Amino acid sequence: MSVPLTLGAFIAHMSGADFFGLVVSVLLIGYLFYALIRGEKL
Repeated sequence: MSVPLTLGAFIAHMSGADFFGLVVSVLLIGYLFYALIRGEKL
């Protein structure tokens, strides 16, 4: 039974702390990528 889990099933099996950590990590990486692309205006 090597059926890949769908995204919904994957999230359903996560604990609340894991989901919170995942959301914070994605937001932080998104912000850092935005800051890298935007650059500093001199």
